[in-house]
Amino acid sequence: MKIADLHVDVICKMLEYPDAKWGKSQPEGLFDVTPERLRESGVELQVFAIYLPDTIPSNPESIFRAAELFWSEVLSVRGMKLIRRGEDIQHALEAGKIGALLSLEGVDGLQGNLWALHLLYRLGLRLLGPTWNHANWACDGALEPRGAGFTKAGKQLVTECESLGILIDVSHLSDRGFWDVAELATRPFFASHSNARTIKDNPRNLTDAQIQTIIAAQGIIGLTFVPWFVSSPEPAKIDDFIRHVEHVCELGGADHIAFGSDFDGISRHVQGLEHPGKYPDLIEELLKHYSEDRVEGFMSGNAIRYFTKNLPK
Repeated sequence: MKIADLHVDVICKMLEYPDAKWGKSQPEGLFDVTPERLRESGVELQVFAIYLPDTIPSNPESIFRAAELFWSEVLSVRGMKLIRRGEDIQHALEAGKIGALLSLEGVDGLQGNLWALHLLYRLGLRLLGPTWNHANWACDGALEPRGAGFTKAGKQLVTECESLGILIDVSHLSDRGFWDVAELATRPFFASHSNARTIKDNPRNLTDAQIQTIIAAQGIIGLTFVPWFVSSPEPAKIDDFIRHVEHVCELGGADHIAFGSDFDGISRHVQGLEHPGKYPDLIEELLKHYSEDRVEGFMSGNAIRYFTKNLPK
């Protein structure tokens, strides 16, 4: 069974460890996600996020440095294919290659420069989360105490993304920011790595109304393996994670479920979901609850359909 993953932080880890070489899996044990694990587990579509850690200056130069790592360390690996257009996905599948999508998690480093957004688009950027947990020039994040939405400049950013064909990711937005996107967006938006707030009350998770809005917009929801978004107390287990799957299905979202692991962005893991090599265990547990066709949709089919339809032609 093939797999799509909407969010990993391999690029961030390479920024934190400049001597690390992802394609060569060095140093051993540093990365949750390796080329070998992607191939062996059947991943056919992987989203790689640009996120600037606190140790890196937040400016356009740092973002382009991260984009260069995507090209030099990720796309240089044998069997990886850059996904720019919807039709690229099918070409990658037919060639037996892993499709690589580039996303930006937090626009702080753009410093309001839309020319930098345009250049990133030329480098392959197709997905954008306007902020991380806090406030920036565009909007407020899920943990910003004031809970505001988008600024005037942030609304211009959303409009520019839509004109280019960059899909908006609502994970990490404040609740008000989410509803601003729902009002502004004319194209289906998505959540790359968030769970159901009804199951685990965390501001990074989605309310039932938000889940239903994404469904109505024909978007997708990447349910995430971040243990503190799954259950409390920890350790979280696969059965705890499946409760989020069940809840989204109850809200009518079975055709809109995908997964966004957040591998390499977390130091603690759901038991049994420590890296991509564990996907077969998740599949085995899901098959106890759902048909094979339904599980195939969760694992990759829903995400493939969404991106094929909504990426630029």
